[in-house]
Amino acid sequence: MDLGIFGVMTFDLAFFSALFSIVIIDLILAGDNAVVIAMAVRSLPMAQRRKGILLGSAAAVLLRVFATFFVSQLLQIQFIKLAGGVLILWIAVKLFVEGSPEEGVDKQAADLWQAVRIIVIADITMSVDNMLAVAGASHGNLFLLLFGLGLSIPLVVLTSNLLSILMDRYPFIVYLGAAILGKVGGEMMITDPVMESWLHPGKLMLYAVEVSFAVGVIVVGKLWVRWMTPK
Repeated sequence: MDLGIFGVMTFDLAFFSALFSIVIIDLILAGDNAVVIAMAVRSLPMAQRRKGILLGSAAAVLLRVFATFFVSQLLQIQFIKLAGGVLILWIAVKLFVEGSPEEGVDKQAADLWQAVRIIVIADITMSVDNMLAVAGASHGNLFLLLFGLGLSIPLVVLTSNLLSILMDRYPFIVYLGAAILGKVGGEMMITDPVMESWLHPGKLMLYAVEVSFAVGVIVVGKLWVRWMTPK
């Protein structure tokens, strides 16, 4: 079936193989994005959470569609992933402090559009692997590319809804979420082209950096919370 600029649906083995690959990619890589969305909306009133998740996810995926077409070239520029990793670490600490289960912390009131802004920025920054993987699996077929990016919306929305509810019931998940974001930020920084050319990191160094930043985000967040707690 010829869809014009959207490519061709051939319904053969290659088409369904690519389709299956894209579904698996989305299932595997949607987790990190769901974590940051759940943490971003956790401080919102319950009535606004779903709206924040839907608005943030939809805006982020629309931006992904445009970004996918040039992200592979962009990532070859030195310091892009390094800056993205720093941004994710800052967002991780900020969301940890805002969603901290600690009592007596003077926190700012949550704002829907602030949460949406954080979701969009973090999602685009963290979705590099997703965009590259989906773009590769689609083999230039625009229909498959848009299908893969669109599929990530319901997956992320459902997962982040569940996570935000679980964070209310089990506050330790906030710590786990912050650690995951710290790991992602550390991995982005150490795999930046300029860092790879300087350090030539192996698997051991990569794992060490990921663990260090996962723990570091929580430590910095705890210190920040302690500083904010009225004496």
